Amino acid sequence: MAGPKGAHHAPAGSRDEPKPEERRLPPQLVWSAPDGYTGFQALSVWTEQVAGHGEDAEPFVVHHWPGDEGMIAVFDGSGGAGAGPVWQGPDGLRHTGAWVGSRVARLATECWFREVAREGEEAGPESLHQYLDWFLAMAPQRRSKIGGTMRRHLPTTLAGVHYRVHGNTTVELRPLWAGDSRAYVLTPTGGLHVLTRDHTRESDALELLRTDPPMTNVICADREFTIDTQHIASFDMPCVLIAATDGYFGYVHTPADFEHLLLDTLRRAGSTYEWADLLRRGVQRYTGDDASLALLALGHQDFPTLAATYEHRFAELTERYARGRPAVLDGTPRARGGEPEEPEGPQETQARVRAWQDRTWETYRTTYETHLPPASEEHR
Repeated sequence: MAGPKGAHHAPAGSRDEPKPEERRLPPQLVWSAPDGYTGFQALSVWTEQVAGHGEDAEPFVVHHWPGDEGMIAVFDGSGGAGAGPVWQGPDGLRHTGAWVGSRVARLATECWFREVAREGEEAGPESLHQYLDWFLAMAPQRRSKIGGTMRRHLPTTLAGVHYRVHGNTTVELRPLWAGDSRAYVLTPTGGLHVLTRDHTRESDALELLRTDPPMTNVICADREFTIDTQHIASFDMPCVLIAATDGYFGYVHTPADFEHLLLDTLRRAGSTYEWADLLRRGVQRYTGDDASLALLALGHQDFPTLAATYEHRFAELTERYARGRPAVLDGTPRARGGEPEEPEGPQETQARVRAWQDRTWETYRTTYETHLPPASEEHR
């Protein structure tokens, strides 16, 4: 299995072993797969708003070479539902149920994938659910005296894609998710396609940006939850698989903005690692939450080929969705020259922005929702 390279740890008990406070991770991490894997570029980005307390787990990126299959996934601990402290780490930091839940779910997913890859098990939601149940039951928990319908023990989202490559032309996809993190596939001609449906009562992506409704399904230790899935037997390569928490797509002005971030940073990068770092810098400029992303590009010969493949799509995206964008959204000044404009009130500005959002979304959603799964009855 492929994994991060270059990490070095001091042997247990050595005189150079770092003190607990020195083991804390920085508030952002980026990783990319080593060069040299033809047709395979991978990266992950992880950031937190408060150092040491980020409730997103580190993204999961793994590839099993013998089976030519792998998985990318992200995990976002639900801070509102799991805000109470439940565990104190060796560094002395106390962590919430949301912090613990996302990391336990990541560990469970990693162990589940190992069984899928080594034993040839089906990568289905039932077996993943069993692993999540068992690991959550074994995790540290502190029952809160404060109850309520919104309280959860170790709550977290999960969004991922299990994939299996067939030859050099197609890939089999199985997105798996719970909550409001999302999985996508990016194509050179169609752009970004969402593969998951948020477990919320509202399903329109633009309305979700405007209203941010509560989740109707989330992984947790104390109540029933569902792992949703769909199966796409054959998807053409080249393509890019993406899993992201809402820190990436939940603070933009329109759903097309997330694709613009992906492609704009791609065209400015010179390597997979630089792309990861630009994605990290980009999200930290606008997000109001922890943010994490896992990405895998399949079927592109190398990174220059990958970047060149999406140049036309970037130009099309810019032409269709960036032109006419209200300058107030990005804090850019209006163009100089011509007659001075009458001052615009906040209501007029809001109406103009909403009209632009509605107009661009109606054209963008046609391809964006091509692979959107139908709503489950229990989560409507």
